[in-house]
Amino acid sequence: MGKRVVARRRPIARAVFIGVCLTAVFVGGGAAIADWAGSDRTAEAAPEDPADGPADDASDAESGAREPAAPGGSNVAPDPVVSPDSARRIPVPDDGPGTFTTARSTGSKAGSGDTVRRYKVQVEKGIELSERQAAVEIETILAHPRGWTSDGRNSFQLVASGPSDFDVKIATPGTVDEICGAAGLLTRGEVNCTVGRTVVVNLKRWVLGSEQFDGPVSEYRALIINHEVGHRLGRGHVTCGGDGEPAPAMMQQIKGLHGCVANAWPYAENGTYITGPAVP
Repeated sequence: MGKRVVARRRPIARAVFIGVCLTAVFVGGGAAIADWAGSDRTAEAAPEDPADGPADDASDAESGAREPAAPGGSNVAPDPVVSPDSARRIPVPDDGPGTFTTARSTGSKAGSGDTVRRYKVQVEKGIELSERQAAVEIETILAHPRGWTSDGRNSFQLVASGPSDFDVKIATPGTVDEICGAAGLLTRGEVNCTVGRTVVVNLKRWVLGSEQFDGPVSEYRALIINHEVGHRLGRGHVTCGGDGEPAPAMMQQIKGLHGCVANAWPYAENGTYITGPAVP
C-alpha cells in the first residue's frame, strides 16, 4: 500500500462545477474511454439515434488549459445522493491488490423501459469503502427521475451474480492505472476510464471529487456515472446548447461551460433531454 490521501469535507453549496472528459479508443472488440478529470482529451461525437453500446468515433487531443468557471449556481437535481461513506473521511491508498469484492445486493428494476441493463458494483479489496453503500449510491443515481431511465426505453437493475451488461469497478489509483493502461490509456493515478463493458472509477475521484467542483461530492459522482453510462447507451459528446442553459451530461464540462450552467443529469425536471450540438 502506498501513500494515503484523506478526503476533506467539501462545502455543500450550489456551485458551478466542471465534470468529466473522455477519450475513446478501440481495444480488441470493445471501446476504451479515459475519463479525464486532471487533463483534457476529446472523444466521440454523439449519434442522433444512439445505438446499444459505446459510440464509435474517437480522436486524441492534447492537454489544455481549463477555462474559468462561469458565474452562477449549478443546475443540480433536488435531493442529491448521499451515502454514509460520503459523510466520513475515507483514506485513499495509492495501490491495492487488484482484486475486487462484488456488492451482494440485487435491486429492483428501475425505469419503465423494456431494455433492462443489468450491472454489478465491485470495490477493490483492502480499501475502506463499503461495496454495499457504493452500490446503493450508484443504484440511486441510475434510478433518479432525471437520469437515463427518463427516456422510457432503458431500465437498470443492480445484480450480485449472473450475467451483466456492464460492471462498475471502484479501485485505487494504481489499480486504475493498471486496468486502463492495459487498454492503452494513460490515467496517471488521477482519473477514471471505461474499458469495454467495464466502468473503472478512481477511488481518489470518488472520495475527493474534482478540484474544479465546489458542490457536494455526491453530485460529482452522479456526473461521472451518468456520463460513463451515457457512453454505454451510445451517447457521444455534445457541447453547450445555449447561454444560460444547463450543460448536457454528455458535454465535456472540464473544457469550460461555454455559457451553460453546470449540470450532472441527462434530463431536465420537465423530462426534456438536455443536449447540444454534437462535437465534431
